[in-house]
This record gives sequence, structure tokens and C-alpha cells, in this order.
Amino acid sequence: MSSPLAAAPKLRMSKPDWLASPKVFRTEVLAGLVVALALIPEAISFSIIAGVDPAVGLFASFTMAVVISVIGGRKAMISAATGAMALVIAPLNHEYGLGHLIAAVIIGGVFQVTLGALGVAKLMRFIPRSVMVGFVNALAVLIFMAQVPEMRDVPWPVYPLIIGGLALMVLFPRITAVIPAPLVSIVILTVITVAAGIAVPTVGDKGELPSSLPVPGLPDVPFTMETLTTIAPYAFAFALVGLMESLMTAKLVDDITDTHSNKTRESLGQGIANIVTGFFGGMGGCAMIGQTMINVKVSGARTRLSTFLAGAFLMVLCIAFGPVVSDIPMAALVAVMIMVSVATFDWHSVRPNTLKRMPLGETTVMVITVAAVVATHNLAIGVVLGSITAMVIFAKRVAHLAEVTGVVDPDGNQVVYAVTGELFFASSNDLVYQFNYRDDPDDVVIDLTDAHIWDASSVAALDAIETKYAQRGKKVTIVGLNRPSADMHDKLAGRLTASH
Repeated sequence: MSSPLAAAPKLRMSKPDWLASPKVFRTEVLAGLVVALALIPEAISFSIIAGVDPAVGLFASFTMAVVISVIGGRKAMISAATGAMALVIAPLNHEYGLGHLIAAVIIGGVFQVTLGALGVAKLMRFIPRSVMVGFVNALAVLIFMAQVPEMRDVPWPVYPLIIGGLALMVLFPRITAVIPAPLVSIVILTVITVAAGIAVPTVGDKGELPSSLPVPGLPDVPFTMETLTTIAPYAFAFALVGLMESLMTAKLVDDITDTHSNKTRESLGQGIANIVTGFFGGMGGCAMIGQTMINVKVSGARTRLSTFLAGAFLMVLCIAFGPVVSDIPMAALVAVMIMVSVATFDWHSVRPNTLKRMPLGETTVMVITVAAVVATHNLAIGVVLGSITAMVIFAKRVAHLAEVTGVVDPDGNQVVYAVTGELFFASSNDLVYQFNYRDDPDDVVIDLTDAHIWDASSVAALDAIETKYAQRGKKVTIVGLNRPSADMHDKLAGRLTASH
């Protein structure tokens, strides 16, 4: 007699996508290493912006990358300490200290989880393509601008090193694509500077690297309502900026890889990653667009492994290979980031032929988005301003789409007005003035078969038309309403003014 266990179906564990082939695995590992190297000076720089010890930024990059690699919604996207997040919470740290900053990161993570659960990711559908293009171009400009300080007031060998690094990244892929060109460039330039004893700024000049892993703990703040009211505004701004940058970056990676990602899961993941990061003493973070471009566009990574290894390698490099990493010339990393900015910029969007064909409104939205981001160094502000501009232009464009055509019966007893278009607050404003109240016959029919009522403003406009005719003793009949329009009209008609 066979055992019941033998008859039970066997559970099959699906193979992780990073084990699909040795080539994929190698690509993911090397991509993670390149990103980790690029993360170190960035995290230290953002720590300086926030006014905290470099270890706080490095710990944040480690925990954010590791946690989001498991629970995030977008494969291959890199999350770590970022400049935008550092700018948001820097005033809190300067005024109240590190404990309040860490507490703000944890509460900001809770806000992100809440917003994610409420479906904030669905708002991404309202961001127009022209804003996305402006976002990408502004990002490229910001990445380049962030490298400019590293090229000012530096020893002259920095410039040939940067040029050499760029040349390596352009030419090396023609020889082989097995090893990422940025990694080759970093290694070769480091060997040259160390072997020749060339004195140039290095990663070590940015700050001391941590010598041990972070340990969990509670933020050093009084657990009072006063503390919460002090922290909450910063935490909420932190949550919004982080989600906006992360969701925009996720959409950008979707477009590059031709794959779809779960934005709600990403929102929840960002929140959980920030909560974990706060309890480990990190300064929090979000999706890191420059490093994501290195990972996805330059190195060709596509799985969660590269994100996980970026965080893991970061700590290994800092703790086990600190002295070696400290010797990496900043010129090598500057060259990598310049290459990323060139690859990120949407050059097609600024070609003369494209600009000639593109509607002026679309180009205006793109320019405003770029200008706002570059002026404020805040991607969230640029996206909001660009989206508002796009909505205003759209509303203005469709405001005149509602057309009214009147036809009088041969016997002169009735006039039928056919209304065509979308009726909402902008288009319905002109609707009242397109009827001949004085000369029309006593029987007026308004046919809305080819129209749709979207809001109370349109119902109010129809009420006003009926009132104007009624004042002249004329009757108005509205016909042709589709079901949603009829429901709204029946609910609101005659109830929108105090006189009713």
C-alpha cells in the first residue's frame, strides 16, 4: 500500500530570475559592485548635507537597498540615502539633533506605508508624458551639476583622469560587454593614481568609513506629543518627496526595461525600508535615480539581486576594504556619473525636428519642469509644477470644445439646440451665452446626445439657461442625457442656488 505522502503533490520552488543563466548572475553581481562603489561618496555627501556623521548615510544606503530588494515593487531599482531626503530633514537635525531626525525617518516611513495602502500610487496616471520627459532631462542636468564641485579648485591631473575615464567607458564595451565599463574605469584609474602616487581627491577625503555593521535601537527623543508635533510636518514632507521620487523612478525603469512594476507594493516597500532604516540609525532615503541608471541602463541589471548586492557590497567595501576604497579617486566616480547623465538625458526631446512637431504646450510643460527642478534642486517641486501647468493648458484647450448649434423648426414654434462636447467648469462658462433668449420661440429643446456633464458647474449653467428662458415665458426641455449625466442633472438641477 502506497504512503499518502507519496501521493501528495510535490511543491516546486520557482528558480529566482537571477539564476536564469550564468550571464545574468554575473551581470547582476558586477552591477551591484559598481553601484556600491558609486554609492559610497554619494552617501557621504548626503550625510554632510543633512549634518550627520558619514556612517549615518552609509547605514541608510545599506539598509534601504537590502530591505527594498526583498519587498519593493520594482526590480533592479536602487534605493538609498538621497540628497532630496537629506534636504527635507536637515533643518530638523540642525535644530533638534540626530534623535529627532531618526524619529522623523521612522514616522515618515509610517506615513509612506499609510499613503501606499490608501492607493497614492494610482495618482501616477495623472502625470503627463511631457512632465516625465522634463523629469528625466532635469535629472540628467542635476546629476551633471552635482559633479561640477568635484571639478573646481582641484589638482590638474583630475581633468585628464576624468577624460580618460570617459574614454574607457565609451571604448571598452567595443572590446567586451562581460565586465561593466564603469567598473573597469574605476579600477584602472585607481591603479594609475596609486601606482604613480598622483595626489588627487579620493573617496577617503569625503569622510571616515564605518568599521562595523549598524545595530538596531530606538531614537534618542522624549516620547511626548510635543515631540510628535515637532517631527510630524518634516516626516510628512519626507514621505511625500520620497514616494514621488521613487514612483517616478519606478515608472522610468518600467519604460527602459519594457516591464511593469507594482507601484503600490513599491510605496509600501519604501515605507517599511525607511522604518527599518530609522531603527538602525540611518537617515532614510528613497529611490536613487542616478545609481538606478548605472544599474539598469549602464550595467544592464534587471533583477532584485543587483539591488541587494549594492547594499551588501557597500558594507563589505566599507568594513573589509575601507583603506582600498578610500584610495579610489573621485575623478573616476565623476566620470561614471557624467556618463550616466549623458545616457539619462532624452536627447530626442530637444532635437529641432521634434520641437517643430511637438505642440507648444507640451514643450512648455517640459521646460517648466526642467527649470523648476534645476532651480530648486527638488525633483518633487518640478513634477508638481509641471503637472499643474499641464492641467491648466489642458483645461484651456478643452474649454472651447463645447459647441452649440441651433435649428428652428420650419413652422417657427420650436428651436432645437444640439450641444456637442465635454461640459465641465471651464467649457460650461461660455455655454450660457450661446443661446438666443430674446428671439427664440416659446418651445426650446436642448439636445445633449453628443455631450457629457462632468460637474456641478455644468448643471448650474443649464439651470441658468432655463432661468433666462423662463423669465421670458419660454419652456426648456433637456433631452439626450446619457445615464451618468442624467443622474448628476437629476440630483443637482434646481438645487445649486440659495433661492431654491
